[in-house]
Amino acid sequence: MWISTKAQYGLRALVDIGRHPGDAVPLKEVAERQAISQAYLEQIASNLRRAGFIRSVRGAHGGYRLARPAEEINAYHVVTAMEGSLAPVACVEDHHTCDRVGGCATEGLWRRVDSAIRDVLGNTTLADLIRENEALEGPTLVQLESAPSFA
Repeated sequence: MWISTKAQYGLRALVDIGRHPGDAVPLKEVAERQAISQAYLEQIASNLRRAGFIRSVRGAHGGYRLARPAEEINAYHVVTAMEGSLAPVACVEDHHTCDRVGGCATEGLWRRVDSAIRDVLGNTTLADLIRENEALEGPTLVQLESAPSFA
């Protein structure tokens, strides 16, 4: 399993858009802030829109908004919408792909890996990622000038 830039950038774009609740966020601004090609981001946004994560807003102040609350969007749904299956090996999702299912020495391992991935992504909401992103930026510190010393 390999998570492509499409899924990675899709999540980053959703976090960026989600940080501006109620505003229509132009893709050009998201592309600049996230250092993503605008043309590539337009393709990703099209996929995110079709999957129901964002909706477009037309007009002079147009852009994209989340289609539903950030608390209702989890990373698993976003990544699978962009990638398809996240199973580490084919037999985890389709036992007809391998004749060793039920007798394979590593089948349990791959099922645990699959379960862990689903658990972590499924229990991480867009709201969680937005909070983590905001915490990374932290508060802006102001440098005050030193007062003259009267010694």
